[in-house]
Amino acid sequence: MKYRVRLDLSFDNEKDAQALMGYAKELSGKAVSINEGGDNEEISFCDLEICRHDESFTSEGCEKLERVEIRKSKIL
Repeated sequence: MKYRVRLDLSFDNEKDAQALMGYAKELSGKAVSINEGGDNEEISFCDLEICRHDESFTSEGCEKLERVEIRKSKIL
């Protein structure tokens, strides 16, 4: 059994988003992925993005700035 936290939070302030990402990265060393390397793997991750969905004058979507994946084993 695992305990999973899922978050999708948007911030007006980049500093707040960076702070949450930093905290998630600190805890990522304790996180695990499920069935890593298997057909049914679930890789733990955290993403930091710029979201432009609130801007009606642009057709751009989200831009990924950083992604951290939790992988314990090396898959060849």
